[in-house]
Amino acid sequence: MNKSIAAQLVDDGPLYVSEKKIYPREIKGRYQRFQRLALLVLLGLYYGVAWLNWDGRQAVLWDLPARKFYIFNLVFWPQDFIFLALLLIMAGLSLFFFTALAGRLWCGFACPQTVWTEAFVWIEKKLEGDRNQRMKLDAAPWTGNKVLRKFGKHSLWLILALWTGFTFVGYFTPIKELASTFWPFSWSGWETFWVLFYSLATWGNAGFLREQVCKYMCPYARFQSAMFDRDTLIIAYDSLRGETRGSRRKGSLPSVLERARGLLPLNKLNDHGFVPFELAETKPAPEELGDCIDCTLCVQVCPTGIDIRDGLQYECIACGACIDACNSIMDKLEYPQGLIRFTTQHQLEGQTSKVLRPRIFVYGFLLLGLLAIFAVGIIQRSPLIVDVMRDKQLYRINDEGNIENAYTLRIINKDNKAHTYKIRIASEAEITVGDALSNISLTPEEVQTLPITLITKPGNVKGVANVKFIIEQSDGDTKVTEDSRFIAPAE
Repeated sequence: MNKSIAAQLVDDGPLYVSEKKIYPREIKGRYQRFQRLALLVLLGLYYGVAWLNWDGRQAVLWDLPARKFYIFNLVFWPQDFIFLALLLIMAGLSLFFFTALAGRLWCGFACPQTVWTEAFVWIEKKLEGDRNQRMKLDAAPWTGNKVLRKFGKHSLWLILALWTGFTFVGYFTPIKELASTFWPFSWSGWETFWVLFYSLATWGNAGFLREQVCKYMCPYARFQSAMFDRDTLIIAYDSLRGETRGSRRKGSLPSVLERARGLLPLNKLNDHGFVPFELAETKPAPEELGDCIDCTLCVQVCPTGIDIRDGLQYECIACGACIDACNSIMDKLEYPQGLIRFTTQHQLEGQTSKVLRPRIFVYGFLLLGLLAIFAVGIIQRSPLIVDVMRDKQLYRINDEGNIENAYTLRIINKDNKAHTYKIRIASEAEITVGDALSNISLTPEEVQTLPITLITKPGNVKGVANVKFIIEQSDGDTKVTEDSRFIAPAE
């Protein structure tokens, strides 16, 4: 009798294997310098912008209780939700545009998961040593030295995570108020919860999960293939030049490029100086080694633990560490750099790569169009918001026999300056304002709710008449018109 599928799986090995910890090796190079620069700039902006002041208030603040968002000299109200929608749409289009153009550069240099992971790994390296030292330390039994190093690392991790959570909440609660109420401790329950929640998320994601977030939790890694084509910039290994792999000493074997130059005229090499795909048969015989010495340094420096020589993989975050590692080996062997490089599938095959292609034009035009709409909307945004709410009662007859309709006006001065407003009405019917309203003063960002009564004599309005409320600044710079209705008896 054949074994069941479940029994076969058990016999073949465990159904679940825990993720092995990755110990990325430190490497120096152009892309690693750029990544560290990006890390310093982004972390500096994150931790620093929250402390900036603008006109006596926090420069960037999402004041949820007041339902106002401050971004330097701009103030967004709930009525400006359309701008948030446009920003989200532009963010999505930017993702498509830059991914189709340059691959996963966002993941490798600007993603918060990458930025904070690099910061945590830097602390780990300072306290536990290089790659080999960290591996030995984790495999060694617990001693006083190991406890001290682990305790120091987690203590610094915890401080950085708490500062991250504190700063995050500081974008929603004024950060100086949050700092001043820390001791004696008087944070609200929600402030305390969110600071601890984001601290724990930072500590867990950057300290423990790391590459697992990119490999298993991030949806971008899964649908990136829908945005890639053969002209998208990716990190790739030139197998035509690198294979067959094998170790050798410096100067013992010329590079594949040098050998190819002996077999091909220089004008037969592609634009990057490498052997074209269609002329791969001119590559040296199998017993002659390619440029890859199989040192596995490209694997050791990879933060997600993949082997780029196996081809493009969704786990690759395009950080460029493998490029810097491989270039350092090529320099030592006095071989040309670029065995692993940023390139396209078409370039690897010796074909011309097209940067400007239909999808780039479509994404670019849509993005520029939305950006223009957003900019024009911000520039032409009125600093005055008026809401007219008609009373639920249809109408009433006053003591003089006239017909009255009651309204409530909600006036919002979105500007950061005080203004004075006048209110008047316009209608084809003979309707007047019961109590004249003029010279209404509003301080910066003030909201006023005003009752107003419209009156007409019997017979002037039969049924329903349209009414326009006109609110304008005293200097005439801003005017808002709101439509409403006046209701009277039909007979």
